[in-house]
Parts: sequence; structure tokens; C-alpha cells
Amino acid sequence: MRGLRGLLPGLGLAAGLGLLAHLLGTQVPVVGGPVLGILLGLVVGTLLGPRPALSAGTGFAAKKVLQTAVVLLGLGLSLGQVARIGWETLPVMLGTLVLALAAGPLIGKWLGVEEEIRTLVTVGTSICGASAIATVSAVTGAAGVAVAVSVAVIFVYNALAVLLFPVLGQVLGLSQEGFGLWAGTAVNDTSSVVAAATVYGAVATSHAVVVKLTRTLMIIPIAVSQSVARARQAVDGEAGMPWSRLVPPFLVLFLVAAAVNSVGLVPASWGDPVRELAGYLTTVALTAIGLGTPVRAVRDAGWRPLALGGVLWVIVAVSSLVLMRLTGHW
Repeated sequence: MRGLRGLLPGLGLAAGLGLLAHLLGTQVPVVGGPVLGILLGLVVGTLLGPRPALSAGTGFAAKKVLQTAVVLLGLGLSLGQVARIGWETLPVMLGTLVLALAAGPLIGKWLGVEEEIRTLVTVGTSICGASAIATVSAVTGAAGVAVAVSVAVIFVYNALAVLLFPVLGQVLGLSQEGFGLWAGTAVNDTSSVVAAATVYGAVATSHAVVVKLTRTLMIIPIAVSQSVARARQAVDGEAGMPWSRLVPPFLVLFLVAAAVNSVGLVPASWGDPVRELAGYLTTVALTAIGLGTPVRAVRDAGWRPLALGGVLWVIVAVSSLVLMRLTGHW
């Protein structure tokens, strides 16, 4: 009970601010709850200053609540999505994904971006924005500054995509299905994919959502590979390696959740409530990260992460169009 009482001040503050950010995010999907949560946390944390009484609760939210959100995200994933969109679209998705994952570390290193930030910006741009950042940061234990900076970078290009993609799609003469494929592969967050595709048309929206959900499945191998790499670094030279350090238990539960949903054991009526809860918990966790992150540290990260996100965003968008042309999905 004493431990629980110690958690309540910080956890309650993160939950309250997270709820506000989540509700506002549903009204402004271009921004989204996680971004608003980070911003609210940074502002309130700056106003309050260092408060040791809050640190236990915000630390719990930033770690355990985030891990819970990741497990719930697994219930929204289904391996069957790949079959439903057809194998013909996979070359476009996988091609852009491989290109971004390969280019991100190289460009980030050349720009002088710190390793944690370049990893998070790369996976955020390559897969599914804030959700991918949340999942990988939960696996790697990335610093709050790295998470805050990476989410901010993703937000900037989400907003630009919603404004520019529908116009560019019309100029390029993309079909409804073509635009859905382009948006699903080249726009970072799912909410922004929906926002951009809705402007283009109903068929584009439905196609974009399925493409994006399929792309989101790549969180699984990326998170596992990151976990294995970090675990091997941590125990380099040791005789044994506990499985829990190789693949954290919450990630195992994430995989189990995705498998359970894939075989149809999750009722369809659970879909929206589970996604809503996962979104809220992610926002609470990122709010807690914001509360514990000094604004100055985010500011000191400078322009380089933004440049990395921009270059990767352009690479993904252009390569997607090229692959669409080559595979006849224009």
C-alpha cells in the first residue's frame, strides 16, 4: 500500500493530463493524443519544476503503462491483413520499409543525430509513427528526451502529409486505390493516414487503412530484433542470457495478442474499445515522459533530428511512387 501511495501523485497527474490530451487528440487527429500528451507534459513539468514526489508515478507510467499499451496494440493487429490486401501491394510496402530502415541509421549518423533519436525517428517514419516509437522505446528503454524529440519530428511530417498528399495525388493523377496505397505506405501515423485519405475519397480511405494496418505488422520483427540486439550488447561476454532479457515478457504478450487476434479469438466488438484504451494508455505514458523531460534538453537536440525525419519522409514518399509505377498500382 505504501508503494501504491507513492505512485498515485505522479500516476494520477499523468492519467489526468493524458485523458485531456487524448480527448483533444480525437478532435484534432492531425496532431493526435500522444503529441499533445508530450507537449502538455513538457509544459506542466516545466511549470512545476523538479518534484521528487511525482517521479515514482511518472516513471511507472512511462514504463509499465507504456508496456501495457503495447500489448493492447497487439490485439489490433492481424496477420490476415496481408492476405486481404493481396500480395501485389507488398513489394511497394516492403521496398519502402527496407529502404527507410537502411537509410535512417546512415543518414542519421552523417547528420550527427544521437543514436537513440535516429533509431526512433527511423522506425517511426518507416512503420507507423508514434506507435512504433512507443513500442521500440519500451523495448530499448530509450531516454525521455529521445522519445519526445522523435514524436515531435513525426508530428511535423504528419501535418505536412495531410496538407500536401491529397493535392499531390490529384496532380499526379493517382487512382483512389493508388492514393490509398501511397498514403498507407508514406504517411507516418494511422490517424494522419485516415485524415489525408478521407480528403481524397472513401475508396482511398478504406484501402489506405488496410495498407497501414498491414505495414504496422512490421513492428513485430523490428521490436524483436531491437530487443535481441540490446540484450546481446548488455550481456556481451557472459556465459548465459536469460530469455527475459532477450525478449521482454511484455513483448511476448504483444506477440501472443497479435496471434490471438489473427486466429479470430478477439470479438469484433472489442476492436474500437481496445484501440481507444491502447491509444489512451500510450498518451498517458508519453505524457509522463513529457513530465520528466526538461524542455531545454529537447531544444538542445536542434535541427538535426528534424532534418533526418524530413529526408526519410521524402525517401519513403518518392520510393513508394516509383515502386507503384513499376508494379502498376498508379
